[in-house]
Amino acid sequence: MEQYDSRVDAYIEKSADFAKPILRHLRDLVHKASPQLMETMKWSCPFFDCEGAVCQMVAFKQHCGFGFWKATLMEDPYKLLNAEPGTAGSFGRITSLADLPSDEILIEYIQQAVSLNLKGVKAPARPKPQADKANVGIPDYFNAVLSQNPVLNTQFEKFSPSQKKEYITWFEEAKTESTKAKRIATAIEWITEGKSRMWKYK
Repeated sequence: MEQYDSRVDAYIEKSADFAKPILRHLRDLVHKASPQLMETMKWSCPFFDCEGAVCQMVAFKQHCGFGFWKATLMEDPYKLLNAEPGTAGSFGRITSLADLPSDEILIEYIQQAVSLNLKGVKAPARPKPQADKANVGIPDYFNAVLSQNPVLNTQFEKFSPSQKKEYITWFEEAKTESTKAKRIATAIEWITEGKSRMWKYK
């Protein structure tokens, strides 16, 4: 794994114009905070790893998200983390650079997150799937995505069994693995925003 990943460059370039300066700024701050952080892509989003996942960023159509993998274990001296539950990140919806904390504060948080990994602090165990989730028949590959993304999991749990099934059926009907991966990436965005599979038609 390299400190910089060309796939992250491509991700930024294909993002909406408003998102590009936000993503570039976050990326620069991450590497300024710790040269040990390495870039990769997971679930079609840029991640920064050091002895495991540390933080990630994501661009949606109208906002960005930036989150820490172990946010629930971090100290929050400035009372900034999880400012808006249900968004894909630890700082709520980011629509411009003005929505971000100061560079100094962000670097402080990033370094703290890196420290947790270097100390071998484990993320808390995810809750086991509830009975109704099992009844929907969620495949292992999507359960793995849910278990690694607490925000996504929380939003998905709010859906009715039929809404969950609509997403699963959509994945299962994909003819190729690449199509399935694209559908899962789209689903992550929609579910995180609280949108059902058929939201466009309602």
